Amino acid sequence: MADLIDIDIEKQTSEHLKEREALVAKEKELRHDYKFRKSLSPTAKRAAAIVSRIRQHEAETVWTKETVEEEGDVYPGMMFTLAKDRMEKTELWRIVKKMPKGCLLHAHLEAMVDMEWLFNVALNTPGIHMYSDIPLTTPKALEKADIQFTYSATTPKVAGGLCSPQYEPGSLIPVTEVADSFPANLFLTAHSGNKTSREGFLEWIISRTTITAEESLKHHEGINMIWAKFQSIFLVIQGVIYYEPIYRQFVRHILQHLHQDGILWVDLRIAFLMTFQAAETGAILPRSDVVRVSSEVIEDYKSSPEGTGFWGARVIWTTIRRFDQETIIASMKECVETKKLYPDAIAGFDLVGQEDLGRTHLELLPELLWFKEYCKQHRVDIPFFFHAGETLGDGDGTDENLFDAILLGTKRIGHGFSLHKHPHLISLVKQNNICVEVCPVSNEILRLTSSILSHSLPAMLAQGVPVSLNNDDPGILGQKTTGSMTHDYWQVLQAFDNVGLEGLGDLALTGMKFAAFEGGEVGVMEGPRVKRMEEWWKMWEVFCEWVVAEFGHWERK
Repeated sequence: MADLIDIDIEKQTSEHLKEREALVAKEKELRHDYKFRKSLSPTAKRAAAIVSRIRQHEAETVWTKETVEEEGDVYPGMMFTLAKDRMEKTELWRIVKKMPKGCLLHAHLEAMVDMEWLFNVALNTPGIHMYSDIPLTTPKALEKADIQFTYSATTPKVAGGLCSPQYEPGSLIPVTEVADSFPANLFLTAHSGNKTSREGFLEWIISRTTITAEESLKHHEGINMIWAKFQSIFLVIQGVIYYEPIYRQFVRHILQHLHQDGILWVDLRIAFLMTFQAAETGAILPRSDVVRVSSEVIEDYKSSPEGTGFWGARVIWTTIRRFDQETIIASMKECVETKKLYPDAIAGFDLVGQEDLGRTHLELLPELLWFKEYCKQHRVDIPFFFHAGETLGDGDGTDENLFDAILLGTKRIGHGFSLHKHPHLISLVKQNNICVEVCPVSNEILRLTSSILSHSLPAMLAQGVPVSLNNDDPGILGQKTTGSMTHDYWQVLQAFDNVGLEGLGDLALTGMKFAAFEGGEVGVMEGPRVKRMEEWWKMWEVFCEWVVAEFGHWERK
C-alpha cells in the first residue's frame, strides 16, 4: 500500500470510470435495439425498469436450490427441460405471457400442436386407423415400429389387433380399438403408475411423437440421433393431421392459441409431401387443397368474435432438402401452380430437414436457379425464406449454406445459428435487410447449444443484426403448449442482462417489419405493414401501462 500513497487513485479511478462509461455506451449504440430503446415512452421506460427489478429478484430467489439435498444446480438460464415447470410459476412468466408479440415468422405447421390434444381428436374422429410394420407385442416394438395413421371409411377384417402376435403388418386397425386394447404394462415409465389401456396408449403415442424430457437432456448423444427421432415424428402424425375434418380443427386450434399468446400474424411453413384426404370418403385431394382449406380456416377465424384483431397467416411452401432433383423440381412446379390458384396464400419457398445430413444449397444450386427462372416465366413472385446455418459447423458445407442463401436473395434466414462466426456475412445481412429467425428452445433441444446461456443470439443482437424470436416446433420439442412463443421470449429475457423488456420489444417489432404480409415487400415499410406496426405500438403502450399498474410496487423496493 505504501507505493500507492503518492498516486492520486481517486482521480485516476474517476477518469477510468468516465472512459468506461463512454466505451460501454459506444458499444451499445451498435446494438440492434438501440433505436427502439431511444424511442421508448416514459411509461415504457418505467415498465422496463420494473421488469429488470423483478428479473433480478427472481434470479436470486426463484433460481436457487430449495434444499441442500436437492440434486444438481438451479440457476437462471439452466436447461429448458429442467427449468420449464419453475419458469411457468414466476411473475416474469405472467409479464411475458401478456406481452404483445406481434408476428411469428418461423413455425412448422405440423409441429405446432400439443400432441395430447391431437391424439384425443384422433380418438374422437370416426374412421381414423393405425397400422404398423410389425406387431406391437414387445417394449422394443413399441419403441422402434414404423407406425402410421390414415383415414378409412371401412375397416377390413384382420386376424388380430395391432398389439396381437397375429397382427398382419400393414393391416388397418381403428385407433380406438388399438387404444382400448393397448397393453399398458408393456410401456411403463417412472410416471406411469396404474393406467387404463387408453391412458397407456396416449402416454406411449405421445412419447413417440415428442422429444421426451429424458431425450432432450442427452446432449452427449450428438445431433444426428436427436434429429433421427425428430424427423420420424412427422411421418407418424401426418396421417392424423391431413384428414380434412381434423386438419380444419388443427389449423383453427393453432390460430386460437397463437392469438391468446399475443401473436397476431404467422408465416406457416408446411412440408408439401402429405396425402390429403377428403372428409368421409378418404379420397386423395390435390395438395393445393391444403392451401385452400388453410385459407378458409384463417378467414373464418378472423371473422369470428374470438378472432377479432387477428391479422392473418400465409404459407411458406417447403420441400425436403435431402430429396433428389426430380422430386424437388416436381414440388417446385406444384408450388408455382398453387401460387397461381391462391396468389395471396403462398408467401415463399424453403427447404427443410436436417442441414448437416441434407443437400447443401451449393449442391441444390441447379434446382434453385431453375426455380427462379420458372417463377419468372410463369409471372409469379415466390421469394426464398431459407433455413441456413442451423449447424455447429464452421467452414463446412452446411455452415456455408449461409453464403449461398444470401447470394440467392433470401428474404430471411431460418435459425442462422452459425452466422455470428462470419463478420462479412453479418455486414451483408444488415446491408441487404435480411432478418434472422432465431428459435432458442429449438436450438437447445436439437443440441446446437446446451442451454440458452451459450446461444449465439446475443452476438447477433450486439452486432446490429435484425432478429426475430420464434418457436419452431413447440408441439414436439417440449413446450407442451400449442403454439407457445412465451417460452422462447421468457428464456431470452431471463438469460441475458443486455436484453430486458426493451430488447424483447425490439425483437417483436423486428418480427413485424419482416413478416410476409400480403400486399407489401418483406422488410419494407409500405402497405398494411405501416398500419399494423402502428397498431402494435398502441398495444405495447397498453401492455407497459399494465406492467406499471400491476407491478408498480417494485419501483419502491
